Formats: sequence, structure tokens, C-alpha cells
Amino acid sequence: MNIKKMKPLDLLIITYNRPEDTLALLQSIANQKDAQQYLNEVFLLNNASSVSYRVVEDFIENNIHLPIKYILHYENLGVAGGRNFLIKKAQATYLFFLDDDVVFDDEYAVENAALLFKEQRYIENNTGIITCDIRYFSDRSRQVSAFPHKDLKAYKDKDWFLTYYFTGAAHIIKNEVFAQTGLYPPDFFYGMEEYDLSYRAINAGFTLSYDNRILILHKESKEGRVSNNHKTGMMWCNKSKVAWRYLPKKFYYSTALMWGFHYLKKTSFNLKGFFKYLVKVIQIPSSEKQTPVSEKSLHYLKDNHARLWY
Repeated sequence: MNIKKMKPLDLLIITYNRPEDTLALLQSIANQKDAQQYLNEVFLLNNASSVSYRVVEDFIENNIHLPIKYILHYENLGVAGGRNFLIKKAQATYLFFLDDDVVFDDEYAVENAALLFKEQRYIENNTGIITCDIRYFSDRSRQVSAFPHKDLKAYKDKDWFLTYYFTGAAHIIKNEVFAQTGLYPPDFFYGMEEYDLSYRAINAGFTLSYDNRILILHKESKEGRVSNNHKTGMMWCNKSKVAWRYLPKKFYYSTALMWGFHYLKKTSFNLKGFFKYLVKVIQIPSSEKQTPVSEKSLHYLKDNHARLWY
């Protein structure tokens, strides 16, 4: 590929068993104004879905003017593994990650995404990752679980702010971030991969931000996706791994404890599952290498009011 002619933005989408939602997202991309000026490629990974994607495949075949690369994988790589698979293929300057059940609110999201990092405040702060404004498709209310700060009261009315982690449903990352930090953690099949990458990006000298000018409508239910014991257990383990890898040890112990209580609450005191994952969490210090962030990075976390205890 001729690098000089490459357009600045790639879209990266992982889909699993949501053909109708994925079709709506592709239609939303097709409706973007002036997208041809900025959109390099759309990578769509079918993560070994067990349902037919004929409607999606028909749309791609009938819209050959759209630069969509559809990849049908033979196994479910998970979130982190799927993203890593696509990152290795993407070559644009900016990578726009989208869940398969979102749509754009307006017709200029692609253009705005391609131009955001050129703004002075992002240049001055060396921003590497931007989280979009993510709201529920049903009523356009804020999706709190997709808001990139835990102090909602203090930050919810801000148009823009620096933060300490990003959320997964819709975010834009400079490709150069991965060159300096490496990819998403390959051992995280589900949950907390954004925290792991966030701390590594901060430690590499990048900042993270939220910007409300790109509004994304998410079709996830306001009650949240159906949880199960296994997913909650993976999140407990992964968040504890993140704390052990990058933060002072006290935060590993507090995270392991508080997420243990959270697991019991979410699973209606499933003691069998609790002890299964507790063993995994207890083994983290003996199986995981510590690569703590620098004092400068800890100051950044403190300055941006990071919640580190759990």
C-alpha cells in the first residue's frame, strides 16, 4: 500500500452473533458525509459467530465502494484477541474501535474522528486514546458503564477532560500507541483489557481523554448485558492482574478483596465459583510479573482522580 496515499482512519469492528446490529452499523458508516476523504479501511471480524451473517455479507457485496474487509474467523478470539488480530492488519494513523451494536448519531463522526488528534490540546497533552460520548440508543441517556471516569458527579457535565482509562464501545487510538506499548493483553479473553492498555499507554507518556463531540448510540440494554458467573469471575481475575502488574501492591490486595465481594453479590453468593476464582486471584503474585508504572505516571493518575482501590 502506498503510505502517502493512505487515508488517516481505519474502523475496527468485532462482531459475534449480532448480524442485524452489525448491518445497522455498516449502514450508519455508509451514511457518513465525506467519509471517502478520511476512511482508509473498515475491518470487520466475524468472531466465529454461530448464526448466519448473510444480511451483512449481502450488504458488503452490494456496496463495493465501501472499503470493507470482512474476515470470518474459525474460532472466537475474545475481545482482546480479536482486537489484536485486527490491529496487526490496520495501517492507518488512527484506529477507531466500535462495538458491533452501536451506530453514529450524526453524519460527520468519521470526519471528526479523523481530525480530533490534530487539535492543539491533544498535541500539547500527547493524547493517545480518546473515548467518545456513548449513550443508550433507546433514549439517548448516558451509559454510565461506558463513561471513562468513576467520579461521574464531577465529570458528567464536562465536554472534554483528561482521564485515566478508556471504555471499549467506541474509542480512537493512535496507531503509534501500540508501537510503544504492545497490543492488548493476550491472556484477557473478556474484561478489563482497556485498563491494562490504559496504564501502559500512560506509562509510555501518552494521555487519555474523553470528548463529547462524537456521539455514539449503543443498543445495549439499560439493564446491561446478561451477566454470568464466568464473565464476572474473569473480570475479577483480570482487574486483580492489572493492579498487580502496574500499581503499588496495596492496590492489588484491595482490588482482589473488593472484587471478591462484588463477585459474591453479582452471582447471588455462588460459593463454588467464588473459591474457583479466588484460587486464581491468590496465584497472581506468583505467576505474574510486576512492571509498575513510573512515579510520573502515578502522579498523572492522582492528578486525574483515578480510582485505584478496586
